[in-house]
Amino acid sequence: MAHKAGFVNIIGNPNVGKSTLMNAFVGERLSIITSKAQTTRHRILGIVNGEDFQVILSDTPGIIKPAYELQESMMDFVKSAFEDADILVYMVEIGERELKDEAFFRKIVHAEIPVLLLLNKIDKSNQEQLEEQVGLWKEKMPNAEIYPISALEGFNVSEVFSRILELLPESPAFYPKDSLTDKPERFFVNEIIREKILLHYKKEIPYAVEIDTEEFFEEEKIIRMRSIIMVERDTQKGIIIGHKGNALKRVGVEARADLEKFFGKQVHLELYVKVNKNWRSNDRQLKRFGYSKD
Repeated sequence: MAHKAGFVNIIGNPNVGKSTLMNAFVGERLSIITSKAQTTRHRILGIVNGEDFQVILSDTPGIIKPAYELQESMMDFVKSAFEDADILVYMVEIGERELKDEAFFRKIVHAEIPVLLLLNKIDKSNQEQLEEQVGLWKEKMPNAEIYPISALEGFNVSEVFSRILELLPESPAFYPKDSLTDKPERFFVNEIIREKILLHYKKEIPYAVEIDTEEFFEEEKIIRMRSIIMVERDTQKGIIIGHKGNALKRVGVEARADLEKFFGKQVHLELYVKVNKNWRSNDRQLKRFGYSKD
């Protein structure tokens, strides 16, 4: 049989389940999953390899109208997902009726590549609502194949993956066959720590935070890491650390447990908090944290 390979890019509004779907396909937690919007900031590739195929899945930030430079950069990652896609997966959830950006929606409707529209979270709906939603999206997107799914419960996920394999173009593999992602190890250290901050802090705090892993030393039995939690203001630094350092300690304990699962090895994690004023609006800082495509 001929070998198939291609890029399958997942787009949609914030919080519709894009990261849950990609992690279900890959079988690893590559993307952060929380109940907060704008959890995914980067474009993250997850690679699924078979004897005669390689599916390169791309999880992108949720589509929003940008309010500052960081969000502009996040939307650039979404735009790039249109440029190299062989198959477009557009995710919506039950009750949703439109994409937050009309220009992106027009691009999907007029795409010249296969489009799979996944109607997610159907476990939260009834048959009548599901039929109404399928009808609505058939009318809005006559170019798309529609699949009702539950990414969380795994309903119809394998059927969608089988259809992706059918639609993949013939091509040699783009990455080595033992690759799981295109991101380095430090990226996942940063993401796991950021996930704990998203889970435990409220309001603006999680969105004002960036993680920089300055040291990553792997020994035979242990990995030693030193990571900096960047915030924009002194008040945010105090909130992250908490009374007698208890809040920061909780982040460290939970992050270490997840890192040990992820790497399959004992982890020693040191966490520090630094103020990096207005980093979300600073081009130089955004480039340093990998938010520039240049």
